[in-house]
Amino acid sequence: MTMNSRGSGWATAAALAGRLIYAAVFIMAVSFKLIDISATASFIASAGFPLPLALAWLAAAFELALIVCFLTGAYFSEACLLAAAYVLFLGFTFHGPSHWAGNQAEFGFFVDHFTFAAGLLFAAAYGPGRALAMKAGILRHS
Repeated sequence: MTMNSRGSGWATAAALAGRLIYAAVFIMAVSFKLIDISATASFIASAGFPLPLALAWLAAAFELALIVCFLTGAYFSEACLLAAAYVLFLGFTFHGPSHWAGNQAEFGFFVDHFTFAAGLLFAAAYGPGRALAMKAGILRHS
C-alpha cells in the first residue's frame, strides 16, 4: 500500500507539527529581536554590515512574514525556500569558518543551520500538509 492510503493520518499530523515547530523557532527569534532590537543591530554591526538597525528591523519583519506563512500554510513552499536561504546565510555569516578558531561550539551552531535548512527544503518540496493549510502560493502541491 502507498503511504497516502495508510499513513495519511500520521502524515497530516506530522506536517502540522512541523509547521508549528518552524513557527515556534521563528517566534522565538523575532521575540529576541523585538525585545532588544539594539542588541540585534549591534550583532549585525559586528559582522560588518552597514545600516545595522535597519537590517535588524528588516530581519524581524521577514521573520514575522515567515511565521504567518508557517501558521497558515499560505505560500508555504515559497516561505520554506526563502527561510532555508536565510538560515544558511545566517549560518555562514554569524557561525561560519572564521568563528571556529575562537570558539569550537560555533562549528556546532554552523552545522545546526544546515540541518534546519535541510528540513525546510524537505518541507518546501512536500508542502504544508492537509490540516489547517491555505493552499495559496506560486508553487502548488496536490
